[in-house]
Amino acid sequence: MKRLWIGLAAIVLAVAAVFAVWFYRQLHSPAVHGKANDYIEIPRGSTPESIANTLVREGVLRRKWPFLFYVRITRSAKLIKAGEYRFPSPISPLGVLRKLEEGEQRLSRFTVIEGWTRWDIADSLAHVEELHLQDSGEALRLMDDTSAIHDLDPAATNLEGYLFPATYSFPPETRPATVIATMSKRFRQEWTSERTERARALKMTPRQIVIVASLIETEAKLKEERPMIASVIYNRLNKHIALGVDSTIVYASKLAGKWRNDGKVYLSDVNRRSPYNTRLFSGLPPGPIGSPGESSIDAALNPAQTDYLYYVREPSRDDGAHNFYAKEADFQNGVRALREWERSQGR
Repeated sequence: MKRLWIGLAAIVLAVAAVFAVWFYRQLHSPAVHGKANDYIEIPRGSTPESIANTLVREGVLRRKWPFLFYVRITRSAKLIKAGEYRFPSPISPLGVLRKLEEGEQRLSRFTVIEGWTRWDIADSLAHVEELHLQDSGEALRLMDDTSAIHDLDPAATNLEGYLFPATYSFPPETRPATVIATMSKRFRQEWTSERTERARALKMTPRQIVIVASLIETEAKLKEERPMIASVIYNRLNKHIALGVDSTIVYASKLAGKWRNDGKVYLSDVNRRSPYNTRLFSGLPPGPIGSPGESSIDAALNPAQTDYLYYVREPSRDDGAHNFYAKEADFQNGVRALREWERSQGR
């Protein structure tokens, strides 16, 4: 009997070894395809399976399941970026995944997504081949020119918050500086005289409104919740309570060059002594932490009238909805309910 088990174990190990070798070759073997000069669109919200199906259909991948299996075991799905890609021929499945993680767009249609920081935008621009940027740092340096918004925000040292989220179209010969200037020009178009008057009525500067709007953009998933989240921000500001917005902690780490970009907030991030860390410092952070869209700007200008000071994600829904609270005890109960739900889900 012992020999039988030893024999079975040896067979299993041999099969596993053969599979490992075969799987390795599948991931590293380049496929020749005829789409090297064509753009293949990967829309926002695409699942790994739908991406694999598209790439198999276009001939970029020979088989989808080695690609999918690798994405799942490495948990790479969250790193894949939407965009419009040109895949060189030949290219291996691992090469395909690397491109999908880097992101790529064609210049004729460039999209800035709500909530993107200037680093996100610069990184995306650096992957537009027609712009011939050396790296994202070159794009970032262009974003230090604040002349287009100086009258609105004399304190701005860069264009963070003023690169308006939208889809832009450009001719192929457009220069990088023109692309960036178009984004800030679009912000100027969106910042109407009515919005200026509304900010003045709130006794807020345009810069303060953009900062609040950028916080709302990172916190709210649902459009209808944005005025309520705005109310929480203003209520906490009025009571001199630290805002405690985690996305400002992430921004502080990015600013310090310490963000690990793995989706996790570490204790070193939470404890970072930065004026952007709204857990440690009360009041608004020194500047915007991303590009707010129109609905977030409007929410910052038109907050709901509530007594809420807290919110926490509603665990029974998967659309990003929150529960709102005026009392800390109720908030703590909400936090416990969320933690219990996360434990039940194995998170």
